[in-house]
Amino acid sequence: MTADLPVVVIGAGPIGLAAAANLHNRGIDFIVLESGTTAGAAVREWDHIRLFSPWSQLIDPEAAKVLAEAGWSEPDPRRYPTGGTWASDYLQPLADALGGAVHYGATVTGVAKRGRDLIVDSGRDDAPFTVHVDSAGGEQRIHARAVIDCSGTWSGANPLGGDGLPAVGERAASQRITYRVPDLQDDSVRARYAGTHVAVAGTGVSAKTALVNLADLDGTTVSWLVRRPTTGNAFGGGENDELAERGALGARAQKVVESGRVDTVTGFRTAAVKTQSNGQLTLTSFDGESVADVDEVIVLTGFRPDLSILTEVRLDLDPVLQAPRDLAPLIDPNVHSCGTVYPHGAKELAQPDAGFYLAGMKSYGRATSFLAMTGFEQVRSVVAEIAGDHESAARVELTLPDSGVCGGSGLFDEAETSSDGGCCGAPAGADVATP
Repeated sequence: MTADLPVVVIGAGPIGLAAAANLHNRGIDFIVLESGTTAGAAVREWDHIRLFSPWSQLIDPEAAKVLAEAGWSEPDPRRYPTGGTWASDYLQPLADALGGAVHYGATVTGVAKRGRDLIVDSGRDDAPFTVHVDSAGGEQRIHARAVIDCSGTWSGANPLGGDGLPAVGERAASQRITYRVPDLQDDSVRARYAGTHVAVAGTGVSAKTALVNLADLDGTTVSWLVRRPTTGNAFGGGENDELAERGALGARAQKVVESGRVDTVTGFRTAAVKTQSNGQLTLTSFDGESVADVDEVIVLTGFRPDLSILTEVRLDLDPVLQAPRDLAPLIDPNVHSCGTVYPHGAKELAQPDAGFYLAGMKSYGRATSFLAMTGFEQVRSVVAEIAGDHESAARVELTLPDSGVCGGSGLFDEAETSSDGGCCGAPAGADVATP
C-alpha cells in the first residue's frame, strides 16, 4: 500500500541531503522538508567557524555523484572550510542539483501513522506515515512510505544549569547569556566582549574555541566553568589526534589556560544566576561557590534533540542519552571518554514503527562527538534498507580518525583516570574547530 509513496527526509543539512542523494541514486521518490530558507540553514548560523575535518571528509560519496552530473567542481580535499563555505559551496549546490524535491520554509510539526495515534495497534504496520507540515501555503499532510529524521539538535542548546534545567535566574539574565560561539570577527560582537569579564561554561570543542578566541581580546577576563573536578582530557589528544586541526585546537586551548589568561573553576555546577545592582551577574554553584562580577556568559554545554514532533511515533530510545537504544551503548560518554564509535547503520537506528529512522546528530541524542562521516554511512545503510537491499544495509563500514585520547570517563565527582586500552577502537570528534 505504501510502495508508491515517497520517503520523507526531515532537514536539508549535511546528513539530510546525503540521505536524499542516496535515495536519488537508487531511484526512490523522496521529499526533503527544510524549515529554513536555504540548504544548511543551521550550518550557516555558525558560518564563522572553521571545521577541523578537511573537505575530503565532508562530502558524501553519493552526493558527489549527484553534483558531478550537475558539473560541480570539487574543492581541494586538503583544505578546511568554514561552516559558511560548507553550506554555500557544497550543501546549496547539492540541494539545487536535487531539484524540486527539496522544500524550504516547510516546518514539520508532527509525524504519525495515518489514522492512528500512538496507542492503536490495528493496521499500524501497513499504514503509511503522515508528516504534518506548516509552510507559506498553509498546513498540509504528506503521506510517506518511510521517514528519515535528520533535523539535528542545533535548536536544542543545553542550559547553564548544572542539573539539565535552566539555573534560577538564567532566563531573567538572557540578555547577557549566549549559547553559541560568538563571532569575534564581527566588530559589534567583538565590542560586546572586549574589556569585560566573560564566563565560559563547557569543555567541548566549542568551549575551547571560545577560550582561544577570547584570550586575544585586550582587557578581557575569562572564567572557565568546568563541571568535573578536573579538566581531565578536555584538551584532547594533541599531536596524537589523527585530525590534526582538532589536536591543534586542544593544544592552543591548553596553552591559553596554562598561561594564566583564563581562570579555571572546576567542580562548578551552576545553580543560580543573580543580577547584581550594577547589572553584572553572580553565578552560584550547587556547592555554594560563586563567580561574581560577570558581564557575559557563554554557555557551550552541548545540545539535546527536540522530540516534540515525534510524540505519535513509537520510539525505542535510551533513557539516558535519548538516542536509539541499540546505538546508545556505542556512544555513551559515561563509558567512552575517547568518543568511540563502532560501525552502525539501519539496524541500530530503526524504530518500532517500521520505516522510521533517526539519523545524523539527532540520532546521537545528548551524546557529542559526531562526525559527518558517521552520518554519511548511517544514511547509506538506511536507504539501502528502505530499498530492500538488506545485504548492503547490514554491511556497515566506518573508519574514523583516532582522537588520541583513551580511557574510561571516571566518576562524575572524581578525577578522571586514563588506562592503557579498552574503549578506543575508532574514536570520533565533533565537527567544529577554531577559525
